[in-house]
Amino acid sequence: MALRLHQLKLGWLTPPAPTVDGTMALVDHLKELRYRVVISAIAIVLMTAIGLVFHKDLTKVVMWPIDTAIESYKRSNPGAQSEVIIKELTGGFMFMLKIAGVAGLIASCPVWLYQFWAFIVPGLLANEKKYAVRFLGSAIPLFLMGVALGYIVTPKGFAVLLNFNPEGILNLNDLNTFLAFELRMLLVFGLSFLLPVVLVALNMIGVVKATQLARARSVAVFSCFVFAAIATPSVDPFAMLALALPMVLMYLVSELICKAHDKAVASRSDEIVLADDRVSVD
Repeated sequence: MALRLHQLKLGWLTPPAPTVDGTMALVDHLKELRYRVVISAIAIVLMTAIGLVFHKDLTKVVMWPIDTAIESYKRSNPGAQSEVIIKELTGGFMFMLKIAGVAGLIASCPVWLYQFWAFIVPGLLANEKKYAVRFLGSAIPLFLMGVALGYIVTPKGFAVLLNFNPEGILNLNDLNTFLAFELRMLLVFGLSFLLPVVLVALNMIGVVKATQLARARSVAVFSCFVFAAIATPSVDPFAMLALALPMVLMYLVSELICKAHDKAVASRSDEIVLADDRVSVD
């Protein structure tokens, strides 16, 4: 009886099993989505709790872009003043929670990236599980590379925005407003670098073909630049190009990978057809 109650309590945390052919009903897909979201949320919460322990060190890391931008602004504009302030009583506490939350999101990326993959490709066969390893092996470093690139280019964007400050006017930057700006940049860069992984994953499950990517190449390149212009709100073209050019390059690489995969699939299909014809003749 106790075992039965335990199973009922934890049933919502158990992923639904696919059928023999690997398919699922709509209800099972919803249960699968709930399971993946819960596991990802637990991982993020745990990493966030660890981030709270090291919030002082994280604060130094988060403040580096704005501190660097203010120093550059003051060097290029002698006599200019710019400071970072907290406007509200709870501002410092909210700042601590936010930096811990984003640190938890970044640190737990292996978990939620795997849950994403497991959801879009349920019921992997034994010989298909190698794709999960390849997915994580490329998605995790790409995401972290995107975050790192966003972190590097952010001070330049902040410095450009500070230079629009009128001469003789004290520039006050609210800490939480600045943090939201910086974190959005980091996450946009990180998620944008996952573009090739998503495209290749969709190709492997048969949703997207290499020929479709080739036909949409011009639109995709234009869309990358438009997205980069919107996602990097500073007027600094360097930040926009730093996001747009890698996205375009990764799209082209994805197209080549998908083309090679489609050829391999077509070749295997031809071999199966020839084998069936031989069996029929015999």
